[in-house]
Amino acid sequence: MTARRALVTGAGGFIGHHLVNRLKDDGYFVRGVDIKLPQFQDTRADEFLQLDLRVWENNLTAADGMDEVWALAADMGGMGFISAHHAEILHNNALINLHTLEAARQKGVGKLLYTSSACIYPEYLQEGTDVAPLKEADAYPAQPQDAYGWEKLVTERLCMHYRQDYGMDTRIVRFHNIFGPLGTWDGGREKAPAALCRKIAVAKRAANSEIEIWGDGEQTRSFCYIDDCITGLVLLMQSAWQEPINLGQDRMISINELADIIGGIAGLEVAKKHVVGPEGVRGRNSDNTLLREVLNWEPKISLEEGLGRTYEWIEQQVLSTEKVMSYT
Repeated sequence: MTARRALVTGAGGFIGHHLVNRLKDDGYFVRGVDIKLPQFQDTRADEFLQLDLRVWENNLTAADGMDEVWALAADMGGMGFISAHHAEILHNNALINLHTLEAARQKGVGKLLYTSSACIYPEYLQEGTDVAPLKEADAYPAQPQDAYGWEKLVTERLCMHYRQDYGMDTRIVRFHNIFGPLGTWDGGREKAPAALCRKIAVAKRAANSEIEIWGDGEQTRSFCYIDDCITGLVLLMQSAWQEPINLGQDRMISINELADIIGGIAGLEVAKKHVVGPEGVRGRNSDNTLLREVLNWEPKISLEEGLGRTYEWIEQQVLSTEKVMSYT
């Protein structure tokens, strides 16, 4: 039996790297494509092409001979990055996704999965901390908070029209705050769980319990561990479902609570210093009703277990960085 051939765009990034590993475990031939190599672990892709997918011709090269496209490539980061680079994000991601879809069509790819985001949901539904979980139908009337969310929503529409006009078999998944090891943990593009793990690891090493938190820390989110995310992606691709679907945990906590959980894992009673900084929407949570109905599954790994694994890995990165700096 010939192995199915999968293209993973964004294979040098956090989720893409984990997905390549899972697809290899499942017996796929995998071509990874990204502008960069994975930072923290060698790729297991059968082929890895360092290509800029903003360039049209590179997308034709990437999609050639593939059965499936898992479209994860994006210029993105945490709230600090997203809130400060609207034009860059919209420009780069629009080019990537327009090219990826059209190249897949021209190359006769049978199936494409597009990774969207909870950032597509309207700001007017996320103005309080105790908000109702967001259902897939809540996306309209549209009012995403930032350029990242608008671009994701437009590409969702493009996937729908490619399915209607060209018969392309598409999947659309809306991520809710995915976290775990082997992801960006410093430099400005990291997301809240990684940033807090780093801050607490550094504070622990310095015997100083104080960390900075943007805003009052009462903003709320749900967080999904990477292993559950990858399982959900594979199950969705294997299903017949073609409409957008949430993928995330449905346990909502505040950023202050998140810091306390990580502090408990680290054995540090955290002192929070609240400072001015980008906070994003006030509250956001995933409604997993459709996820359970469509896939007969939902994320299994608890927030505490996922944060435990993530903190351990990030603490090791902090220690390794300290050792390198001590020799320079």
